[in-house]
Amino acid sequence: MFGKVLIANRGEIALRIQRACRELGIKTVVVHSEADREAKYVRLADESVCIGPAPSAQSYLNVPAIISAAEVTDAQAIHPGYGFLSENADFAERVESSGFVFIGPRPETIRLMGDKVSAKEAMRVTGVPCVPGSEGSLPEDPKEILRIAKVVGYPVIIKAAGGGGGRGMRVVHTEAALINAVNLTRAEAQNFFGNPNVYMEKYLENPRHIEIQV
Repeated sequence: MFGKVLIANRGEIALRIQRACRELGIKTVVVHSEADREAKYVRLADESVCIGPAPSAQSYLNVPAIISAAEVTDAQAIHPGYGFLSENADFAERVESSGFVFIGPRPETIRLMGDKVSAKEAMRVTGVPCVPGSEGSLPEDPKEILRIAKVVGYPVIIKAAGGGGGRGMRVVHTEAALINAVNLTRAEAQNFFGNPNVYMEKYLENPRHIEIQV
């Protein structure tokens, strides 16, 4: 059992992890941006460390700052929650190489399944039917993006390859809106996940969603 866990996330996610740790008798350290200094999850933590300004890229995605926060507070493990760095294999490796326990999957598993493009390719190789879409990440060439969308058929959805937590997705119904949607999703993906790669799928307008959490 750990004595102290650093929570590398914010808001409701951090509060849920705090509650679980409290029930187990584990002390918590939270990291926060300057904008979240007075947030509830910060006030309820045993310790808190400011790791940067408001933009996520300079705070919640700032790996060196998070590792440093764990070091100065003598945390034994780092819990990434979901979203942000939770599906970043390089972060998981950095946590382990720095002498902490990463609470989550092994880096090699994250690398395969955390990137939606590689995860989909792994499913194809094993014969699992997949939603029609681009073969890998979308290219930079706008003409090629338009061509792929025409083959897939509108409406399409643009998704962040490293996405999670419901972020990094845009539905596109017309060719005129496609390139702008791709650019916006790329920017959002870089901001939230530190990975600008996006891919395209056929948008299913009336699906039945069956999800299994492992």
